[in-house]
Amino acid sequence: MHSLAQGRDNRVSVYLPAGFEPAGRYPLLIVHDGGDYLDYASMKIVLDNLIHDKLLTKIIVAFSYPGERLTEYPDDPDHAQWITGELLPRLESEIPLSATPIGRCLMGTSFGAVAALSTAVRFPGTYGSLLLQSGSFLYSDPAVWHGEGAYFDPVVRFVDRYRAAPVRAAEQAFISCGSYEDLVEANRSMLPIFRSTGMKINYVESHDGHSWESWRDQLGPGLCWLFPGDLAR
Repeated sequence: MHSLAQGRDNRVSVYLPAGFEPAGRYPLLIVHDGGDYLDYASMKIVLDNLIHDKLLTKIIVAFSYPGERLTEYPDDPDHAQWITGELLPRLESEIPLSATPIGRCLMGTSFGAVAALSTAVRFPGTYGSLLLQSGSFLYSDPAVWHGEGAYFDPVVRFVDRYRAAPVRAAEQAFISCGSYEDLVEANRSMLPIFRSTGMKINYVESHDGHSWESWRDQLGPGLCWLFPGDLAR
């Protein structure tokens, strides 16, 4: 793992796969809440094993660490600009990346999934893939849980706008949610909206709650569907 400092009080750790070749060209995954994925979902170990078993292609992963998560992640234009206008160009200038939309993926869980989707929506044509876990896709419907507190207000505004005028944020998206989560109905309701834009969707629902165990267990299916290795094709 390599660390680099970035603006807006963010820090990024970069994962390089075993056998990394500077002359290669690799797909890029940018992970919201990167430190939590490393600490609570053992994501480095997951990546090492999937790549070793040739189920996942060799991939570069940028684990981003939020500053003020509850204000940066709910459709914050400054955050989207930092990801796409600052972090992405720096990574592509320093690491041999494929630098094409299909070679770029944004990922996140809960509020991080909202940040991934809203960033892709703000920069259409930039990202080819999304990996969204238990997204807080709350909207103005009394039948849908709306969370607690003002932090959810910008989420609802963003999702309301997206549902009213959906855009093709990426070519493909892997979406997972636990069937025991308050968020499950909101995630289910987004599927036909995403598909209406032409996005290819793979949705997985597990018998889990809103937990790191659930998100860890869906890393393999999600990553290997988006970036399959030789044995997963």
